[in-house]
Amino acid sequence: MSLLELKNVSKTYDNGEAVLKGINFSLEKKECVGLVGESGCGKSTLARCILQLASIDEGEILLNGTALHNKNERKLKPYRRNIQTVMQNPTASLNPKLKIRESLLDPYLQYGSQAVLKHFHYTNETKFVKQLMEAVELPEELAGRYPHELSGGQKQRVTIARAISLEPALVVLDEPTSSLDILSQSATLKLLNGLRQQLELSYLFISHDLSAVNMMSQKILVMKEGSIVDRFEQEELFSESRHDYTKELISLYQ
Repeated sequence: MSLLELKNVSKTYDNGEAVLKGINFSLEKKECVGLVGESGCGKSTLARCILQLASIDEGEILLNGTALHNKNERKLKPYRRNIQTVMQNPTASLNPKLKIRESLLDPYLQYGSQAVLKHFHYTNETKFVKQLMEAVELPEELAGRYPHELSGGQKQRVTIARAISLEPALVVLDEPTSSLDILSQSATLKLLNGLRQQLELSYLFISHDLSAVNMMSQKILVMKEGSIVDRFEQEELFSESRHDYTKELISLYQ
């Protein structure tokens, strides 16, 4: 059984624009699947549907074989801890009125009673926050600061720490490095790769940057105008059988 499975997922905006057109793919445990495509192709809408922040018109979204798309918010709550996200703008993801330690503790306070953690151990709040800060290679003293006192790269590491704090089944990474400088981008991708292996996480890595997707992913999906037009294993990126649109994306990063 796949960890995540999408079957014929379609969505049309109120203005009649078809933004998702029959999306089919699966994601296995401990795997990173990359989703690449230009801005406006429907990637972020798909992420919102998987996270149950937007509805779908047709199809199915299954997590460990359980349908998510037809549940109300009360019935979704047990599943929410198992799908976490890291978005492209860490400033918007963090409450400016909360210190970093409070933001890191929030998922546990909401869902902790449902969590059986293998790698992090909640004995008290201070030790739990320390473990999370260490996991994302941040000094523990930053936990006492507010978001505006951290750099962009540090804030994104905090959002990563919060996302992994309950060791979710799936982390949806939606353009997680696009707001960072080149050095921070590289360091963040390296960190994410290490955490996936160390914590046995699964990722859906969404980006317009094919080079980043190729670095992170075992399987790659190429999206254009709401449809997946190409799919392949990482080592098949430069195959002559690639879709013409994939070849266009490759040419941008050579």
